[in-house]
Amino acid sequence: MSTTRLTLRRAATVTALAAVSVLAAAGIAAAHVTVHPESYAKGATDGVLTFRVPNEEDTAATTKVQVYLPTDHPVLGVLVTPHDGWTAKVTTTKLKTPVKTDDGTITEAASEITWTGGKIGAGQFEDFDVAFGQLPEDTDQLTFKTLQTYSDGKVVRWIEEAQSGDDEPENPAPTLKLTAADDDSAASAAPATGSSGKTATAAADSSDSTARGLGIAGLIVGVLGLAAAAFAVVRTRGAKS
Repeated sequence: MSTTRLTLRRAATVTALAAVSVLAAAGIAAAHVTVHPESYAKGATDGVLTFRVPNEEDTAATTKVQVYLPTDHPVLGVLVTPHDGWTAKVTTTKLKTPVKTDDGTITEAASEITWTGGKIGAGQFEDFDVAFGQLPEDTDQLTFKTLQTYSDGKVVRWIEEAQSGDDEPENPAPTLKLTAADDDSAASAAPATGSSGKTATAAADSSDSTARGLGIAGLIVGVLGLAAAAFAVVRTRGAKS
């Protein structure tokens, strides 16, 4: 085998391995449990939150999902959309600080929603829709800690909260940003439509910008690899001449 061909083959191998590693990392980043839309206006009324739960296991199905709602800044008037094969249970708790509304004082609110009875297979995800009557006005974000249980007994705890300036944690909790009522971004945010049996590829299409950034990095790695190969060929030919 000539030196030129050997150099090109080595460069191509390095490029391919680097690209695969980056794209694999992008897939992992897209597989978190998330809430949609990503933001709502503070105090928004009569809306829908969609919790998207992807299955990350190849040999086990997701059989239970538990979403914990904050009670220090409660979500009022929670209603659950029925899903074929799934049974939803809403747990309420007494609020330490009652919330005054136009309809009266609210002393209890939903603190947990548990879905059981269904299955999310490998390479699939499920959207769980939750309607609300009113979001809080006195906080900038809501964190919904979530537990995902698999058929083999494994429990993934999506409970870590990202800190300002830090990288995204390994198991981030779904987080909803609350913006000023006149914020255009909040007004343009549309709830996701609930569905079942979709592929993980479709879930990745609506995932966070981290995955997209990693994909772009993969393309850059590929271009650099090809440039290195071309330089090696030119150098080899120059040495022969």
